[in-house]
Amino acid sequence: MTNKLAIIFGFVIIAIFVADHYYLGWNLPVMLGRKLALLTEYIAFWR
Repeated sequence: MTNKLAIIFGFVIIAIFVADHYYLGWNLPVMLGRKLALLTEYIAFWR
């Protein structure tokens, strides 16, 4: 992955979160946090 592509991906991810905050109201950070907690529990189970 080139630096240019990484910067573009970073801006796209930030733009999605900004759009969610101001326009969409999907609460993406909360949803991602919950999914990460479930993933952590799942990985801990298999450890």
